[in-house]
Amino acid sequence: MEQQLVRFTPESLRELQLAQLDMLRFFKDFCEKNKITFYFIGGGLIGALRNGGFIPWDDDIDVLLPRSDYERLIRLWQAQYPDGRFRLLVTDGKMFTGNIFATVTDTAHTMVKANQTDVDIPHGLVIDVFPLDVCPDGRLARKMQYFWTMIYSLFMAQIVPENHGGVVALGSRLLLGVFRGKKIREKLWRLGEKHMKQYRREDNQYMTELCSGPHWMKIKYPKHIYDGTDYVTFEGIRLPVAKGYREYLTLVFGDYMTPPPKEQQVPHHDIAYLDLHTPCKIYDDAHRINYTKK
Repeated sequence: MEQQLVRFTPESLRELQLAQLDMLRFFKDFCEKNKITFYFIGGGLIGALRNGGFIPWDDDIDVLLPRSDYERLIRLWQAQYPDGRFRLLVTDGKMFTGNIFATVTDTAHTMVKANQTDVDIPHGLVIDVFPLDVCPDGRLARKMQYFWTMIYSLFMAQIVPENHGGVVALGSRLLLGVFRGKKIREKLWRLGEKHMKQYRREDNQYMTELCSGPHWMKIKYPKHIYDGTDYVTFEGIRLPVAKGYREYLTLVFGDYMTPPPKEQQVPHHDIAYLDLHTPCKIYDDAHRINYTKK
Protein backbone atom coordinates (compact mmCIF):
# COMPACT_ATOMS: atom_id res chain seq x y z
CA MET A 1 0.00 0.00 0.00
CA GLU A 2 1.32 3.43 -0.94
CA GLN A 3 2.49 5.44 2.04
CA GLN A 4 0.49 8.57 2.81
CA LEU A 5 2.53 11.71 3.28
CA VAL A 6 1.94 14.86 5.28
CA ARG A 7 0.40 17.65 3.20
CA PHE A 8 1.16 21.20 4.29
CA THR A 9 -0.96 24.29 4.25
CA PRO A 10 0.90 27.61 4.19
CA GLU A 11 0.01 27.96 7.89
CA SER A 12 1.22 24.51 8.95
CA LEU A 13 4.44 24.89 6.95
CA ARG A 14 5.13 28.22 8.62
CA GLU A 15 4.52 26.60 12.02
CA LEU A 16 7.14 23.97 11.12
CA GLN A 17 9.62 26.64 10.03
CA LEU A 18 9.24 28.64 13.23
CA ALA A 19 9.68 25.49 15.33
CA GLN A 20 13.00 24.84 13.58
CA LEU A 21 14.41 28.17 14.72
CA ASP A 22 14.88 27.00 18.33
CA MET A 23 17.16 24.28 17.05
CA LEU A 24 19.07 26.68 14.82
CA ARG A 25 19.68 29.10 17.71
CA PHE A 26 20.91 26.29 19.95
CA PHE A 27 23.19 24.93 17.22
CA LYS A 28 24.67 28.39 16.58
CA ASP A 29 25.28 28.97 20.30
CA PHE A 30 26.89 25.55 20.71
CA CYS A 31 29.27 26.15 17.80
CA GLU A 32 30.21 29.62 19.00
CA LYS A 33 30.87 28.36 22.52
CA ASN A 34 33.12 25.60 21.23
CA LYS A 35 34.76 27.67 18.45
CA ILE A 36 33.40 25.40 15.72
CA THR A 37 33.22 26.83 12.20
CA PHE A 38 29.98 26.26 10.29
CA TYR A 39 28.31 27.78 7.24
CA PHE A 40 24.61 28.38 6.62
CA ILE A 41 23.87 26.96 3.15
CA GLY A 42 21.26 25.90 0.62
CA GLY A 43 17.69 27.12 0.49
CA GLY A 44 18.02 28.76 3.89
CA LEU A 45 20.82 30.98 2.60
CA ILE A 46 18.82 31.87 -0.50
CA GLY A 47 15.87 32.69 1.74
CA ALA A 48 18.04 34.95 3.91
CA LEU A 49 19.04 36.96 0.84
CA ARG A 50 15.71 36.90 -0.98
CA ASN A 51 13.14 36.84 1.84
CA GLY A 52 15.02 37.73 5.01
CA GLY A 53 14.11 34.26 6.32
CA PHE A 54 12.64 31.01 5.08
CA ILE A 55 11.64 30.69 1.46
CA PRO A 56 7.83 30.33 1.85
CA TRP A 57 7.80 26.71 0.66
CA ASP A 58 11.07 25.55 2.30
CA ASP A 59 10.81 22.79 4.90
CA ASP A 60 14.33 22.31 6.28
CA ILE A 61 17.63 23.86 7.40
CA ASP A 62 21.09 22.78 6.24
CA VAL A 63 24.53 23.63 7.57
CA LEU A 64 28.01 22.77 6.33
CA LEU A 65 31.19 22.33 8.39
CA PRO A 66 34.81 21.80 7.34
CA ARG A 67 35.58 18.12 7.97
CA SER A 68 37.72 18.76 11.06
CA ASP A 69 35.01 20.94 12.62
CA TYR A 70 32.34 18.39 11.68
CA GLU A 71 34.20 15.66 13.54
CA ARG A 72 34.83 17.95 16.53
CA LEU A 73 31.14 18.81 16.61
CA ILE A 74 30.19 15.15 16.90
CA ARG A 75 32.72 14.48 19.66
CA LEU A 76 31.90 17.58 21.69
CA TRP A 77 28.13 17.27 21.36
CA GLN A 78 28.21 13.68 22.53
CA ALA A 79 30.42 14.69 25.44
CA GLN A 80 28.55 17.84 26.49
CA TYR A 81 24.96 17.29 25.50
CA PRO A 82 24.22 13.61 24.80
CA ASP A 83 20.75 13.29 26.31
CA GLY A 84 19.24 16.77 26.20
CA ARG A 85 16.35 18.12 24.18
CA PHE A 86 18.59 18.68 21.15
CA ARG A 87 20.40 15.48 20.18
CA LEU A 88 23.05 14.91 17.57
CA LEU A 89 22.38 11.69 15.69
CA VAL A 90 24.95 9.94 13.54
CA THR A 91 25.40 6.35 12.45
CA ASP A 92 28.15 4.64 14.45
CA GLY A 93 28.70 1.35 16.21
CA LYS A 94 25.75 2.01 18.54
CA MET A 95 23.18 3.74 16.33
CA PHE A 96 21.90 3.36 12.78
CA THR A 97 20.17 6.43 11.32
CA GLY A 98 19.84 5.62 7.63
CA ASN A 99 21.72 8.86 6.84
CA ILE A 100 25.29 9.34 5.63
CA PHE A 101 25.59 12.64 7.52
CA ALA A 102 24.80 13.88 11.01
CA THR A 103 21.54 15.51 12.10
CA VAL A 104 20.61 17.62 15.09
CA THR A 105 17.19 16.57 16.35
CA ASP A 106 14.74 18.56 18.46
CA THR A 107 12.95 15.97 20.58
CA ALA A 108 10.31 18.49 21.70
CA HIS A 109 8.46 17.67 18.46
CA THR A 110 7.73 14.56 16.41
CA MET A 111 8.54 14.28 12.71
CA VAL A 112 9.15 11.04 10.83
CA LYS A 113 10.61 11.16 7.34
CA ALA A 114 9.19 8.64 4.88
CA ASN A 115 12.54 6.89 4.43
CA GLN A 116 13.02 6.45 8.20
CA THR A 117 9.73 4.96 9.38
CA ASP A 118 11.46 1.70 10.37
CA VAL A 119 14.59 3.30 11.86
CA ASP A 120 14.95 3.28 15.65
CA ILE A 121 16.01 6.85 16.40
CA PRO A 122 14.38 9.81 18.15
CA HIS A 123 12.18 11.19 15.38
CA GLY A 124 12.17 14.93 16.03
CA LEU A 125 12.63 18.00 13.87
CA VAL A 126 16.06 17.99 12.27
CA ILE A 127 18.84 20.17 10.96
CA ASP A 128 20.98 18.35 8.40
CA VAL A 129 24.69 18.70 9.18
CA PHE A 130 27.11 18.05 6.31
CA PRO A 131 30.93 17.89 6.21
CA LEU A 132 32.96 19.86 3.66
CA ASP A 133 35.77 17.76 2.19
CA VAL A 134 38.76 18.34 -0.05
CA CYS A 135 38.46 17.39 -3.72
CA PRO A 136 41.73 16.07 -5.15
CA ASP A 137 43.10 17.74 -8.28
CA GLY A 138 44.17 14.57 -10.06
CA ARG A 139 41.63 12.82 -12.30
CA LEU A 140 42.49 9.33 -11.05
CA ALA A 141 42.45 10.49 -7.42
CA ARG A 142 39.02 12.05 -7.99
CA LYS A 143 37.69 8.79 -9.47
CA MET A 144 39.03 6.90 -6.47
CA GLN A 145 37.34 9.41 -4.18
CA TYR A 146 34.04 8.69 -5.99
CA PHE A 147 34.62 4.97 -5.51
CA TRP A 148 35.34 5.20 -1.80
CA THR A 149 32.43 7.61 -1.30
CA MET A 150 30.09 5.07 -2.89
CA ILE A 151 31.45 2.35 -0.57
CA TYR A 152 30.95 4.66 2.39
CA SER A 153 27.42 5.64 1.33
CA LEU A 154 26.29 2.12 0.49
CA PHE A 155 27.37 0.45 3.71
CA MET A 156 26.50 3.36 6.00
CA ALA A 157 22.98 3.94 4.61
CA GLN A 158 22.53 0.22 3.75
CA ILE A 159 20.18 0.93 0.85
CA VAL A 160 20.60 0.61 -2.90
CA PRO A 161 21.39 4.10 -4.26
CA GLU A 162 18.90 5.70 -6.64
CA ASN A 163 19.68 7.61 -9.84
CA HIS A 164 23.03 5.92 -10.40
CA GLY A 165 21.99 3.60 -13.20
CA GLY A 166 21.25 -0.12 -13.36
CA VAL A 167 24.84 -1.33 -13.15
CA VAL A 168 25.50 0.56 -9.90
CA ALA A 169 22.17 -0.61 -8.45
CA LEU A 170 22.93 -4.23 -9.35
CA GLY A 171 26.43 -4.03 -7.91
CA SER A 172 25.08 -2.45 -4.74
CA ARG A 173 22.53 -5.22 -4.25
CA LEU A 174 25.24 -7.83 -4.71
CA LEU A 175 27.56 -6.15 -2.20
CA LEU A 176 24.81 -5.77 0.39
CA GLY A 177 23.89 -9.41 -0.18
CA VAL A 178 27.46 -10.58 0.34
CA PHE A 179 28.29 -8.36 3.31
CA ARG A 180 25.28 -8.74 5.60
CA GLY A 181 26.75 -8.46 9.08
CA LYS A 182 26.63 -5.22 11.09
CA LYS A 183 30.31 -5.35 12.02
CA ILE A 184 31.63 -5.97 8.50
CA ARG A 185 29.40 -3.23 7.08
CA GLU A 186 30.72 -0.79 9.66
CA LYS A 187 34.30 -1.75 8.83
CA LEU A 188 33.62 -1.15 5.14
CA TRP A 189 32.01 2.27 5.54
CA ARG A 190 34.75 3.38 7.92
CA LEU A 191 37.34 2.24 5.37
CA GLY A 192 35.53 4.19 2.65
CA GLU A 193 35.34 7.27 4.87
CA LYS A 194 39.06 7.07 5.66
CA HIS A 195 40.02 7.02 1.99
CA MET A 196 37.52 9.56 0.68
CA LYS A 197 38.51 12.26 3.19
CA GLN A 198 42.27 11.74 3.05
CA TYR A 199 43.15 14.74 0.87
CA ARG A 200 44.62 17.95 2.30
CA ARG A 201 43.34 21.41 1.48
CA GLU A 202 46.80 22.92 1.10
CA ASP A 203 47.65 20.38 -1.63
CA ASN A 204 44.52 20.82 -3.77
CA GLN A 205 42.40 23.55 -5.34
CA TYR A 206 38.81 22.47 -4.74
CA MET A 207 36.35 21.42 -2.05
CA THR A 208 33.33 19.13 -2.33
CA GLU A 209 30.35 17.75 -0.39
CA LEU A 210 30.73 13.98 -0.27
CA CYS A 211 27.92 13.29 2.21
CA SER A 212 25.15 15.38 0.63
CA GLY A 213 24.12 12.88 -2.05
CA PRO A 214 25.20 11.90 -5.59
CA HIS A 215 24.43 15.27 -7.20
CA TRP A 216 26.38 17.30 -4.67
CA MET A 217 29.44 15.08 -4.53
CA LYS A 218 30.09 15.85 -8.20
CA ILE A 219 30.30 19.61 -7.63
CA LYS A 220 33.73 21.14 -7.14
CA TYR A 221 33.95 24.41 -5.20
CA PRO A 222 37.05 26.60 -5.61
CA LYS A 223 38.59 26.53 -2.16
CA HIS A 224 38.85 30.34 -2.00
CA ILE A 225 35.06 30.38 -1.47
CA TYR A 226 35.78 29.20 2.08
CA ASP A 227 38.68 31.57 2.78
CA GLY A 228 36.93 33.42 5.58
CA THR A 229 33.45 34.03 6.94
CA ASP A 230 30.72 36.56 6.18
CA TYR A 231 27.29 36.92 7.83
CA VAL A 232 23.64 37.09 6.80
CA THR A 233 20.46 37.62 8.79
CA PHE A 234 17.86 34.85 8.74
CA GLU A 235 14.60 35.27 10.65
CA GLY A 236 16.37 37.81 12.86
CA ILE A 237 19.33 35.46 13.56
CA ARG A 238 22.85 36.49 12.47
CA LEU A 239 24.43 33.45 10.82
CA PRO A 240 27.87 32.73 9.36
CA VAL A 241 28.28 31.97 5.67
CA ALA A 242 31.30 31.26 3.51
CA LYS A 243 33.12 34.40 2.38
CA GLY A 244 32.37 33.54 -1.24
CA TYR A 245 28.75 32.63 -0.62
CA ARG A 246 27.47 34.41 -3.74
CA GLU A 247 29.90 32.45 -5.93
CA TYR A 248 28.80 29.25 -4.16
CA LEU A 249 25.12 30.01 -4.78
CA THR A 250 25.68 30.87 -8.44
CA LEU A 251 27.71 27.71 -8.98
CA VAL A 252 25.02 25.51 -7.45
CA PHE A 253 21.74 27.27 -8.20
CA GLY A 254 22.45 29.66 -11.06
CA ASP A 255 20.21 32.75 -10.86
CA TYR A 256 19.40 32.16 -7.20
CA MET A 257 17.60 35.49 -6.71
CA THR A 258 14.87 34.55 -9.21
CA PRO A 259 12.19 32.23 -7.74
CA PRO A 260 11.57 28.95 -9.60
CA PRO A 261 8.38 28.28 -11.58
CA LYS A 262 5.19 28.01 -9.52
CA GLU A 263 5.00 24.23 -9.88
CA GLN A 264 8.40 23.90 -8.20
CA GLN A 265 7.48 26.05 -5.22
CA VAL A 266 6.69 23.08 -2.97
CA PRO A 267 8.37 21.36 0.03
CA HIS A 268 10.93 18.82 -1.15
CA HIS A 269 11.00 16.31 1.72
CA ASP A 270 8.61 13.39 2.13
CA ILE A 271 7.26 13.37 5.69
CA ALA A 272 5.23 10.41 6.90
CA TYR A 273 4.16 11.78 10.26
CA LEU A 274 4.24 15.18 11.94
CA ASP A 275 3.11 16.36 15.36
CA LEU A 276 4.63 19.66 16.44
CA HIS A 277 2.83 19.59 19.78
CA THR A 278 4.05 16.21 21.10
CA PRO A 279 7.64 15.31 22.04
CA CYS A 280 9.06 12.40 20.08
CA LYS A 281 9.46 9.09 21.86
CA ILE A 282 12.93 8.12 23.01
CA TYR A 283 13.37 4.38 22.85
CA ASP A 284 15.85 1.58 22.48
CA ASP A 285 16.12 -1.62 20.45
CA ALA A 286 13.55 -3.35 22.66
CA HIS A 287 10.83 -0.76 22.09
CA ARG A 288 10.06 -0.21 18.41
CA ILE A 289 7.51 2.36 17.31
CA ASN A 290 5.06 1.87 14.47
CA TYR A 291 4.14 5.26 13.01
CA THR A 292 0.88 4.37 11.28
CA LYS A 293 -1.19 7.27 12.53
CA LYS A 294 -1.91 9.82 9.80
